[in-house]
Amino acid sequence: MKSHTLQSKIFTYNIFVILLIIVAIGISFYFTLSSVIKNEIGLKAVQIAKTTANRPDIIAGFYADNPSEVLQPIAEEIRRETDAEYVVIGNEEGIRYAHPVEERIGQKMVGDDNEDALEKGLTYISEATGTLGPAIRGKTPVIGYEGEIIGVVSVGYLKTDLSTMFLRYLDNIVYILIFGIMIGIIFSSLLSKRLKKELLDYEPIEIAELLKQQNALIESVREGIIMVDHKGTITVVNSAAHKTLSISEDVPLVGKDIREVIPNSHLFEVLSTGERQLDRPMIIAGKKTVVNRIPILNGDKVVGAVSSFRLQSEIDRLALELSQVKKYAEALRAQTHEYNNFLYTISGLIQLENYHEALDLIHSERAEQGSLIQFISQRFNDPLISGILIGFYNRAKELKIKLIIDEDSLLEKLPKSIQKHLFVSILGNLVTNAFEAVEHLEEKERSVRILILDNGKEILIEIEDSGNGIDDDIKDHLFEKRITTKNEENQHGFGLIKVKENVAELGGEIYIENGDLGGALFIIVIQKGGINHA
Repeated sequence: MKSHTLQSKIFTYNIFVILLIIVAIGISFYFTLSSVIKNEIGLKAVQIAKTTANRPDIIAGFYADNPSEVLQPIAEEIRRETDAEYVVIGNEEGIRYAHPVEERIGQKMVGDDNEDALEKGLTYISEATGTLGPAIRGKTPVIGYEGEIIGVVSVGYLKTDLSTMFLRYLDNIVYILIFGIMIGIIFSSLLSKRLKKELLDYEPIEIAELLKQQNALIESVREGIIMVDHKGTITVVNSAAHKTLSISEDVPLVGKDIREVIPNSHLFEVLSTGERQLDRPMIIAGKKTVVNRIPILNGDKVVGAVSSFRLQSEIDRLALELSQVKKYAEALRAQTHEYNNFLYTISGLIQLENYHEALDLIHSERAEQGSLIQFISQRFNDPLISGILIGFYNRAKELKIKLIIDEDSLLEKLPKSIQKHLFVSILGNLVTNAFEAVEHLEEKERSVRILILDNGKEILIEIEDSGNGIDDDIKDHLFEKRITTKNEENQHGFGLIKVKENVAELGGEIYIENGDLGGALFIIVIQKGGINHA
């Protein structure tokens, strides 16, 4: 049971904050309303007091033989009509002429707040405690016929009445506060759900764990990885990327524009089009790399892109290892198949008691293999090339193809300037293509010739077949992507592209001619000094 989920925490915190705000608003509203009501009551009391003091019958009452008999009924009538707590009228000495409690008529007014009215002639609001309790009073002097101050009128509202009056508004305030709380609960619930959705229903602890796992995964990958947001700002970069870029890991790259780090970056193309770019060659920090660029999508919107890249040399090294293993396995398979057929033939001759023919076949095979191995050992001092040629020979026998290794061939060990995996790739692709070019012919017409010659300054490779050759209309486009001389197009058309790339990598040249065998002749010339950078 999740008792402390992110959603419940956000909801609880929001409700707590909203309650604090509602309580603060309620208290503020209470004091504001109290002040307004008090001010309004005070103004009302003053207005009643002034109106009362200016009435002719009130002024005349002060000159009567018994002022109380005249003023008391008038004061009570005014009190009832205005809902005042009391209307008190006193003379210039503060002795009451009118009071709601008749027994207190003739006594001195209490509260000590009559001086400004009786002595200075001022009209004002005061708060004082009288015989009826704490009250808000409106005070004003009564002016006689000759302009003298002859008395004072005091109109009062008890503070307890103010609380009653405030309670009349309290229900509305409570309803407003409850409504505010309900709205806050609804919006808190919606907000917490929205945030939960934005976080893909993950809890913070789960996000932190995923982030740790992601960082560990990214750092464990040997490929360089750089991730950018929709503006092209780097957000993630691993140590392999630092190494490829020849930038120390102490130098922070996160937060920089990708163009500051890789000026020729194509990530902005991915950000604008949303299309993947896979296995693209690129020069990064002067190093040949193979780059994959993939957009990061949020729905249909591109919110970023990630680029992974690896040095071409590492890929080529793996390709070499794979090629060597593949060629070795193919050679063993072909040799096994050939020797099985050879053994079946010998077994049959023995069962037929044709012993002399069996012995002749054995001697012939031994002589052929011995002659091949002796020739290759004498003419090729590089074990890798020797092994591959033997593999080609056995594969040709299996395909019933006559493989001719030109007797003029001669090759010492490949110089360090020529990368073996590129050389093997060139040789392998061309020989394989030659085999495929003649396999549809009659068995007696299937021929492939190989010449590998080191003349001191350069290495010459010639691969010739007895196939149908190459049409002139496609010869100029033969090394373009997806051009093939075969009928099938799904898996062909890339080998010659690789040959061209590898020859260019070695600083060599490639030529196509019509060979003496009737088919195509591929000539590769590779300078032993490598690419001239002068």
